[in-house]
Amino acid sequence: MADVAREVGVTAKTVSRVLNDEGPVAAETRERVLQAVRKLGYQPNLMARNMRVGARDAAIGLVIPEMGNPFFGTLAGGIENTVRARGLTLIVGSSSETAELEQSLIAAFLARRVSALMVVPSAAGDHRHLRGERAAGLPIVFLDRPAVGLTADCVVSANREGAAAGVGHLIGHGHRRVGFVGDLPATLYTRRERFQGYRDALERSGLPFDRALVESGHDQDAASAATLRLLALDDPPTALFAANNLASMGVVVALARAGRKDVAVVGYDDLPLAEVLDPPLTVVAQDPAAIGGAAADLVLARLDGDRSKARRTLVPTRLIVRGSGELPPLRP
Repeated sequence: MADVAREVGVTAKTVSRVLNDEGPVAAETRERVLQAVRKLGYQPNLMARNMRVGARDAAIGLVIPEMGNPFFGTLAGGIENTVRARGLTLIVGSSSETAELEQSLIAAFLARRVSALMVVPSAAGDHRHLRGERAAGLPIVFLDRPAVGLTADCVVSANREGAAAGVGHLIGHGHRRVGFVGDLPATLYTRRERFQGYRDALERSGLPFDRALVESGHDQDAASAATLRLLALDDPPTALFAANNLASMGVVVALARAGRKDVAVVGYDDLPLAEVLDPPLTVVAQDPAAIGGAAADLVLARLDGDRSKARRTLVPTRLIVRGSGELPPLRP
């Protein structure tokens, strides 16, 4: 701004008035200032201006656990498609599923005075530190997993119901030994909910719960190793329920490498190219774009003055039948 003022021969205050459309400036002076701005390539520092005048930045901060997981990419797209029309920019950071990095990202977003904060909590996250910000009126929405230690808006999938539907589908096709391959840690909200859905389906069908049929792995390789451990049991499962997309990929890879096409599979989360697998993968599909869109709608409502109590929005899942979940057991 000082460079522009020096180029035109006016004060920095005059340049500020032109750029911010604040106060009277002669038409000739205004045009000279704008010509200098174009000549020098000046870009206003909106964040610095907002901090100076105490305004919020026209940005929304989003913390997700992993950049490489397509679920979170689609979720972010659902948010962006909704808030873009309101002139808001989405800024995304990854916590790498650690509470420390999550808090660091949140602090960085708050320091730049974002208009709203959206968080997919890490497994060990604690959000009591945001009570003051929420009480001060900052819109805060949690996605996929609810907050810990904080009453706040959240948008989550119908995890328990979806998992029960997927496992019930396998049971309905004659399977009595259904293995569960879940995420880690076991305390993770989505893992707990889907595991409970697995237990619900067994109970409704009068089948006993067998701890030996439960395995876990946080990534594809670990899920693949977990699948091989299940297949190596003296009384192995005839069907597998993979409780997230990375678990599904690990299960599919393990079965392919073992040359096993006789094990029925239902995955939680859809996968790219799921239809071209052999057999095509039956899934309980979430709608991450809808989760993101619903969360964005909540943020916009709060920005528009909605001060009602914190809301919990449940986004339904749907079972997509493709073939892998309909394989019959080879033994009774």
